[in-house]
Amino acid sequence: MAHHRIILLLLVWMLAALGVVQAQNAFMLIAQGDSLLDADRAPKAIEKFDAAIALAPTADAFAGRARGWYYMNKFDKFTTDVTKALDLDSLHAKANYQQAVYAFRSGNNPQTVRFASRVENKGNKDLWGRAMVLRGEAEAAMGQNALAIADITEGLGERIDDLPALKTLARLYDATGEPGKSLEILERLCSVEPADIGNWSNRGYELTQLERYEEAVHVLDGALAFDKDEPVVLSNKAYALLKLDRDAEAFAAVNHSLRADKANPYALRTRAMLYLRKGDKNKACNDLTLSKAMGGAPEVDSLLKQHCAGMPKKR
Repeated sequence: MAHHRIILLLLVWMLAALGVVQAQNAFMLIAQGDSLLDADRAPKAIEKFDAAIALAPTADAFAGRARGWYYMNKFDKFTTDVTKALDLDSLHAKANYQQAVYAFRSGNNPQTVRFASRVENKGNKDLWGRAMVLRGEAEAAMGQNALAIADITEGLGERIDDLPALKTLARLYDATGEPGKSLEILERLCSVEPADIGNWSNRGYELTQLERYEEAVHVLDGALAFDKDEPVVLSNKAYALLKLDRDAEAFAAVNHSLRADKANPYALRTRAMLYLRKGDKNKACNDLTLSKAMGGAPEVDSLLKQHCAGMPKKR
């Protein structure tokens, strides 16, 4: 009897040891699969993930293969594997993050928030940070600006490499009436991505919001060096010139802008203000009315009320 017990214990030990070895080998295969994905060798990566699942069908292994399917745009297979991973471990960080990425790509912002929120700040701070940024992007898309700012800021930390997140954050600060904070981010973006005209245009716009008009004109001229006909940049420059009482230059810039985009409500607002300075009330009110119809801009409603009330509508 004692002999049999010894044999049984040895068998249990051997099986346990074999399980450990298999788990270790599966872990190595998953790591190899991830390296192959990084090297743009997705089919070979899938082979490694398949082998890992054959050795140990764990949440890690299924989540790894799900990453491979996602990389290859095979979303039906991705969904199957990521669901298996989450069935095995509902709090699996990489599976939840990947599911959040898929939900965001599909335009399902509530599900993005749900899955990103399951990625805990344990062991993999980088993954958690990316999950918080992703949650913030989804919140921004839903108009939850305060939550989005908090999540993106926390998720980014000191990182400046996530340019789309930084652009979202700059836009959110602008939307919440904090042009100074938006400007800080845009200055950084102009430094790391100097060829992007949008960064310079937005930077010039925030400078006008801060009433730093001379600086705004200088920055917007830099943007026009990339494209002298860009209508939004020209519109922003025209407004800054208006505020500097450089009316002739402002007229030239705003008309140039409206030749490219006849329905820009900001440019129409600026030209209306210039017409009012010239005493041409009819043209001013026509522009203000069109600006309002196109979505309006700051000051349009008050200018309409002050200068155009009671005037016959243009037919």
